[in-house]
Amino acid sequence: MPDGVTHGPSAPPPRPAAGDMPPRGEQTAESERAVAALHEFLRAIPRLFVLSGAGLSTASGIPAYRDDAGRWMRRQPIDAREFARDAAARRRYWARSLIGWPLLRNAQPNAGHRALSRLQAAGRIQRVVTQNVDGLHQQAGTRDVLELHGSVAEVRCLDCGRPYARADIQARLEAANPDFVLRSAAPAPDGDADVDDGRLERFEVPACESCGGMLKPHVVFFGDAVPGERVAEAMRDLQQSQAVLVVGSSLMLQSGFRFCLAAQRQGIPIVAINLGATRADDMLVHKLRQPCSEALVKLAEALD
Repeated sequence: MPDGVTHGPSAPPPRPAAGDMPPRGEQTAESERAVAALHEFLRAIPRLFVLSGAGLSTASGIPAYRDDAGRWMRRQPIDAREFARDAAARRRYWARSLIGWPLLRNAQPNAGHRALSRLQAAGRIQRVVTQNVDGLHQQAGTRDVLELHGSVAEVRCLDCGRPYARADIQARLEAANPDFVLRSAAPAPDGDADVDDGRLERFEVPACESCGGMLKPHVVFFGDAVPGERVAEAMRDLQQSQAVLVVGSSLMLQSGFRFCLAAQRQGIPIVAINLGATRADDMLVHKLRQPCSEALVKLAEALD
């Protein structure tokens, strides 16, 4: 979501472990042992609660928000309150979205998304809960995905509630701002783009066609709260699961970390596939520091 992310306070990133890295051969052997241990553990788990984050979609060309240590790689996203009260902030948001959204629209599921769909079809997954707003789980064939932070493919009027397809809003943005259509910019997470904020005074932001109200992507921005009914639904699925599998999330935001805290209270083991540090590292039974796509393909093969 351009200039916007999910709600909740961010924890300080965990400190990397001190000491020298083992020689490459030892790293490879250690990695193979970790993969084997995770596979053996999950073979005995009939129902997984999967929590996915931005690291799963990087193989689809969508940048992540944080580095391997859990630190922001770009400026903090726009706050929901700023979006609501500041016309300049809304112009900045929609200008960046006009340029950045086509990358998200054209993104395709990667092998990791497809592997999770295979695991669900095999009856191994209780529920997939995602912090992502890109819809790639559904495109890969995963059913009944719980999108904690909503979907960037939909826009809502904040006044009358009328829904719009994001593709239709893109057409209106391009028609109203032809000078911006051909501008290039570095891609950023969730349909954002690193656009120069200058010269946006004349950028036209579309309004609701029914009431003239303010339009906002149907996603949870930084400073928003995840709707309580979504959290409650996910917690019910967690209670029916035998383990939590975190995929591609640093868990720095409370919106995802809360499920690890709940799992720990209920005695449900937690495992993770993530290249970098996570906020739950000290809770994990197993962890693979591997690209999500590669690790999930091997996991699906092992559990098949």
